[in-house]
Amino acid sequence: MKKIAIALAATAAVIIGFGSAAEAAGKTKVCFVYVGSHTDGGWSQAHDMGRLAVEKEFGSKVETAYLENVAEGPDSERAIERMARSNCSIVFTTSFGFMDSTVAVAKKFPKVKFEHATGFKAADNLATYNSRFYEGRYINGQIAGKMSKKGIAGYIATFPVPEVVMGINAFEQGAKSVNPNFKMKVIWINTWFDPGKEADAAKALIDQGVDVLTQHTDTTAPMQVAEQRGVYAFGQSSDMIKAGPKVQLTAIEDTWGPYYIKRVKALMDGTWKSEQSFDGLKAGNLTMAPFTNMPDDVKKMAEDTEAKIKSGELAPFTGPINKQDGTPWLKAGEKADDGTLLGMNFYVEGVDDKLPK
Repeated sequence: MKKIAIALAATAAVIIGFGSAAEAAGKTKVCFVYVGSHTDGGWSQAHDMGRLAVEKEFGSKVETAYLENVAEGPDSERAIERMARSNCSIVFTTSFGFMDSTVAVAKKFPKVKFEHATGFKAADNLATYNSRFYEGRYINGQIAGKMSKKGIAGYIATFPVPEVVMGINAFEQGAKSVNPNFKMKVIWINTWFDPGKEADAAKALIDQGVDVLTQHTDTTAPMQVAEQRGVYAFGQSSDMIKAGPKVQLTAIEDTWGPYYIKRVKALMDGTWKSEQSFDGLKAGNLTMAPFTNMPDDVKKMAEDTEAKIKSGELAPFTGPINKQDGTPWLKAGEKADDGTLLGMNFYVEGVDDKLPK
């Protein structure tokens, strides 16, 4: 596959084919826009693995292209439009902050299909997709509840959007299921991808006394700090065991390949339609990296919880659950619906932080 490197902006590295070869060969051109590097070891790399899965599945029937290190904001609209103009049949935009830019470009190019990850705005030619990351975070929380000697974990958060708040709450619920007094500290860094800020947040949380670290950010920087400081940690989006061989307990691995293959196949056979996808462990949209650096009984607990979530026996947000201020949220046995989860804007009891507005 021929790719041509060009500069789109100072913040974006671009690798695309201009489309004429694909069009002449009758190939379907499948395009991706990443907020980070395709080798970041986390979020963007997980999406790029999905791109490679598309290539493997469809072979010569497709051509793929991607833009990486695309900043959210005006740069992302220019990048997405560049893709649309390069004869992409479908464009996957893979960061929450690309949402409005994707909507704007989709209006300009009604014949191109667009799919936006983790967003909620749709159109006839624009679908959205997300994963139930909170299922993995609940498992991580349970492990933290068993492994933490102090009963305090640190969470490196990005932006106060429902996906992130949901993850914080799920982690806390998992931890409290095995340690009712478990607490969690949160530091917000207001970016998805910034190794320096991620590392600084990790150091600050450890200095505040946490002995387990987790992240909702894109790079391995927090894991590297955890390894240096001897603090247990959880990987994010990809298996980060190489960055933390002595401290990683597990990682939530985002497995986008099956979804991308399904959507490209639908495009090819004419059945593609705009829809909202929200699947999790059962569908294989996320998987748990090997459970390591923990006793056998903790590993068994984590495996059992994973199996129960997959089977539907366990839903992480099942009452009784109180909000942070102690007011009831879910009654005993009551389960949160998807609408509530996708709009979550409050903490549950046990989170030691004031939610930014």
